Amino acid sequence: MTTNVGRKISNDEEQLKVGPRGPSLREDHQYLEKMTHFVKEEIPQRVVHPRGYGAHGIFECYQSMKHVTKAGFLSEPGKITPVFNRFSTVQGRSGSKDTARDMRCWGAKFYTEEGNYDLTTINNPVLINQDAMKFPDAMHAYFNNIRDDMPTASGAHDTFWDYVANNPEGLHQVLWIMSDYGIIRSYRMMSAWSINTYLFVNAEEVATFVRFVWKPVLGDHALLMDEAQKIGGIDPDFHRRDLREAIDREAYPEYELGVQLIPQEDEFKYDFDILDPTKFWPEELIPVELVGKLTLNKNVDNYFAESEQVAFSPGNVVPGIDFSNDPVLQGRLAAYLPAHYHRLGPNFQELPINQSLCPFHNNQRRGANRYRIDVDEVWYHKNAIANNTPFTSTPEEGGYVHYPEKVEGRKIRARSKSFMDYYSQPRIFWNSMSPVEKHHLIEALSFQIGSCIRESVRQQAVNILVNVDKELAYTIADNVGVERPPGNNVSVSTRYPSLSIANSPNYAYTQRVGVLIGNNFAEEEVLEEINQLMKQGVFVDIISQTLGTVVGNQGTPLKVDKTFLTSSPYLLDSLYLVGGDFANEKQSYQDMMYYTDVMYQHFKPIGIATDATSLLKIHKQNNLNGVIFAKDNPNFSQEFLVAIAKKRFWDRT
Repeated sequence: MTTNVGRKISNDEEQLKVGPRGPSLREDHQYLEKMTHFVKEEIPQRVVHPRGYGAHGIFECYQSMKHVTKAGFLSEPGKITPVFNRFSTVQGRSGSKDTARDMRCWGAKFYTEEGNYDLTTINNPVLINQDAMKFPDAMHAYFNNIRDDMPTASGAHDTFWDYVANNPEGLHQVLWIMSDYGIIRSYRMMSAWSINTYLFVNAEEVATFVRFVWKPVLGDHALLMDEAQKIGGIDPDFHRRDLREAIDREAYPEYELGVQLIPQEDEFKYDFDILDPTKFWPEELIPVELVGKLTLNKNVDNYFAESEQVAFSPGNVVPGIDFSNDPVLQGRLAAYLPAHYHRLGPNFQELPINQSLCPFHNNQRRGANRYRIDVDEVWYHKNAIANNTPFTSTPEEGGYVHYPEKVEGRKIRARSKSFMDYYSQPRIFWNSMSPVEKHHLIEALSFQIGSCIRESVRQQAVNILVNVDKELAYTIADNVGVERPPGNNVSVSTRYPSLSIANSPNYAYTQRVGVLIGNNFAEEEVLEEINQLMKQGVFVDIISQTLGTVVGNQGTPLKVDKTFLTSSPYLLDSLYLVGGDFANEKQSYQDMMYYTDVMYQHFKPIGIATDATSLLKIHKQNNLNGVIFAKDNPNFSQEFLVAIAKKRFWDRT
């Protein structure tokens, strides 16, 4: 052990004192160094997205996109680009829970041969404001109350719903947050959209409007509100732990990158403005073309140095990608650099996680925390002393050139009339939800609006909902104790299947099964079933009364991963009830029944081993959907695996 300057340390546990009970000495520079560093270890949090977690990965291009963009990382099939990713919530501070109802942000930093490209996305395709000028207002309303700093990581309070009711442009994204998209099951099971409209530019200088979307290979899946709230207390790190463990197990999360393309001549073809960030581009009208796959294959080695110090910006683009006149995007381009300077200093790009892998040369030489030591004396352009180096590059040499868009008009503060349809797409979103998703949306709105103290706020919130769906507004009004609003919803019957999580693919792979087991279990049946589950990539937790091992009826020991106390049914995707002998039979029986009841109430699959049938009051004749019995059932293993993949049995009675 040494000090920060390399001097070897003989004692790192006591201050330098006058005798063992005397005063400490001011000359103790070793203590001063250690304590001073400690009290200055924190840096300013991000103003939004402070709670996040990162992972490294690789992006593999599927096909050449040269016909629309000259971006090198999309230029040839099989081309590999390293990527660092950071997933985060928006509202909650760095110590808040992962499972809060919120939108999720996903920043992806592509370390390309042409410089770093940052793709910033969130897990719904629309934003709460149409102009960047409104973003501080929306966040001020969404944050904890300024007087008492409550509630933490929640929009269930007066200022947020007062804002929603009086700024109708935000209603669309709020509905997405109140839906199942707001309480994701896992970062591995989360789509994300760029929201903003960008430009692809090809070698012929032809521009195409583009939006990006990440699609998880495992599909989109969500928690129930009851699960999200309870998991927040049981394991506030639920999502980051899930991501890290999957990578550690080499069950690498995978996502496909898609693009939606609109030729410039079709800019005004649709009944929504393609530059409006509060409107999505329907996949049924503007198909998603898959251009590559991202695989997350390495966890961070140091959370602070990587996840906390990484800095993204929509302004970090490469040749072939440019900006549209999207008013939120235009505002975002000016917001990120000042935020990074505030948090990390002017040389933040030299931090290892932010540094490009390709060579970089410019005339920046000073600023706090300068890491690079330049040996030349010339740091200006143009010059003769250094032969005019560093010199600029022509477009043919890879120099970045902005798309030469013709722009004209008068300076005004105004909003396009084409942005003013606030309710048609929220209505389409509602129409596209399955009955179960609508029930969850009603439940979330009732909880959030019902948590507002002021009756006037609850009434205003219900009043704006009537524009989306009259029956929805009536139901919420009844639930939160206000008058049913006048008026009617907009007359839109369109629905898009792509918006519903119910249409996502389902797999058993990486689902977590809790095996409730004691001593003297039936080895032949149970060990074979556990092996079958693990062969399919299912994560298996062996749960018993105590840690150590349980021993089967033929003497085979099985390592216990967690106890009934250290695990929880809320952390599991399905249950395999085995039973057995326990030191405290009564307590263990109660624990197993508690696990089973919770899993059943949350519509999750339950597998019942042959010897565990007697533990339950239910039997085959109940025809319980998703409850699979092994007794006299030669197809148990396959049926249970299918049930695990299905995840929820909403029609369970």
